[in-house]
Amino acid sequence: MLNLLVATGNTHKTEEIGAILGAGYNISDLRFHPSLPVVDETGVTFLENATLKAVEISRQVSGLVLSDDSGLEVDALDGAPGIYSARYAGVNGNDALNNEKLLRELGDTEASKRSARFRCVIVLAEKGQLVAHFDGSVEGRIISEPQGAGGFGYDPLFVPEGYDLSFAELGEDIKNSLSHRARAMEKVSAWLAERS
Repeated sequence: MLNLLVATGNTHKTEEIGAILGAGYNISDLRFHPSLPVVDETGVTFLENATLKAVEISRQVSGLVLSDDSGLEVDALDGAPGIYSARYAGVNGNDALNNEKLLRELGDTEASKRSARFRCVIVLAEKGQLVAHFDGSVEGRIISEPQGAGGFGYDPLFVPEGYDLSFAELGEDIKNSLSHRARAMEKVSAWLAERS
């Protein structure tokens, strides 16, 4: 069984990564390592932020560290919220406030101009060195009001291409088969399989 530390305290993200990878991995995250530092995301791209987290944490633990930076890019907002997706509504924001701000910023933008994508960059690091990086994205659109109770983040507002339901309505199995994180994790899984 391969040990893999996910450099996050986000339970949803860890569970999603675990579900995508499946059996054969012992996955933990920063909740199980309270002495590790919180790494500031000072990069200006998803890759820079994911690298900062993975490399710093891998300096302090043995084995592979996986870090993901991901977010929503809305074309009508020039790619916002982008790397600021998790804190779009400010440092004291949450999913509901982020969604409210996104809808406010979009205002009465017509449906045909609400194209967006979720983008994910995943970095693997070991012994303070970047080992590999992978990316994935899923295209879709932003709807005018939240739909569904599943998922997290912007899932209630994002409808992926080819579907009429939001990520929050589609269910975990479907979301995990086509999400930006799933697409990046497929590449990670193949890389890990070759390495073992």
